[in-house]
Amino acid sequence: GGQPRNVQPFSDEDASIETMSHCSGFSDPASFTEDGPEVDEEATQEDLEYKLKGFIDLTLDKSAKTRQAALESLKSAFSSKILYEFVMERRMTLTDSIERCIKKGKSDEQCAAAGLACLLCVQMGSGIESEEIFKTLGPVLKKIVCDGAASIQARQACATCLGICCFIVTDDITELCSTMECLENIFTKAYPRDRDTNSVSSTHNTVLHISALLAWTLLLTICPMNEVKKKIEMHLHKLPSLLSCDDLNMRIAAGETLALLFELARETDADFFYEDMELLTEKLRALATDGNKHRAKVDKRKQRSVFRDVLRAVEERDFPTEMVKFGPERMYIDCWVKKQTYDTFKEILGSGMQYHLQSNDFLRNVFELGPPVMLDAAALKTMKISRFERHLYNSAAFKARTKARSKCRDKRADVGEFF
Repeated sequence: GGQPRNVQPFSDEDASIETMSHCSGFSDPASFTEDGPEVDEEATQEDLEYKLKGFIDLTLDKSAKTRQAALESLKSAFSSKILYEFVMERRMTLTDSIERCIKKGKSDEQCAAAGLACLLCVQMGSGIESEEIFKTLGPVLKKIVCDGAASIQARQACATCLGICCFIVTDDITELCSTMECLENIFTKAYPRDRDTNSVSSTHNTVLHISALLAWTLLLTICPMNEVKKKIEMHLHKLPSLLSCDDLNMRIAAGETLALLFELARETDADFFYEDMELLTEKLRALATDGNKHRAKVDKRKQRSVFRDVLRAVEERDFPTEMVKFGPERMYIDCWVKKQTYDTFKEILGSGMQYHLQSNDFLRNVFELGPPVMLDAAALKTMKISRFERHLYNSAAFKARTKARSKCRDKRADVGEFF
């Protein structure tokens, strides 16, 4: 390849520029400045678009490092801002660049390109244009996922991308089933071959199996009920075997998938009965109270927390409701289907998740949030608290936390002296 160019990455400063030409009334309350100088939105928009055009050109560079840096910069921009009109005009160019990088690039470049493909579909939402993108990239992604010679990291990224893009784009049940079968062929290899064997050995392919399982679970949430029943019959008796895997993330992925399967099964059939319920609840309870000394404390804490919720879902049909705040709005996650969907998009959007929940029409439709809430500058100014008020709040919270911890320490000290 040629000499790598110095690529100026997409920065936080760029991310703070308001770039939504189709909906300029949106803004992040945290980035609103009370007495700052007036910003020429049109000029900053043009400046940002000029930078992004440069990154798109650099995805064709001879140097692999330059291409990867350009892909990562585009990912940062797409995850932190809504760029619908900009992307719409250049969707085919972006698709061609992504396809070329996935086909010809090495592992890291393929991962970056797959991540950008996810974000491209998130930007575009569901529609004819997105379907065209998926028709081009879908076969390429499937080929890499099933290619044993490709790197595990690239296959893992492509499996995640395949699931997310299919979730966003496809209304065709045939394509949905085909994609799910592709992912099933991957994660079912984690099932133990010997029926008498209860444990699953950890291999270097585990990360790929986890990604394929989670992507498959996401697609299951949009399947018609008759397909859901078939998948439940096929996998509900086999998935518990993955709870014995040595890998913590596999155990958690399997547990959360089981909770979701039970939730869907009970929605399709109010009298749903699982034959091996007693054996399954024993396994889940053991994981929820696991105290093995050979496992790290952090891992044990995480596992116990997840499996307490999974056990409640399987035994009591209960879900611990979570609240997500974004701007002036609140969203309640009150079921496993919603949790699975939220966790997936949070993973790919990162810190941009809140912004997209406020502004992205597609995500708002997925979570039934209605049309975006328009906020003008005056409303944002009233929402922003002063630095002094923030300091008082943090001081009060710190004191309360210190008192609570002191009480807990006193109790432990008393127990120690008693014994």
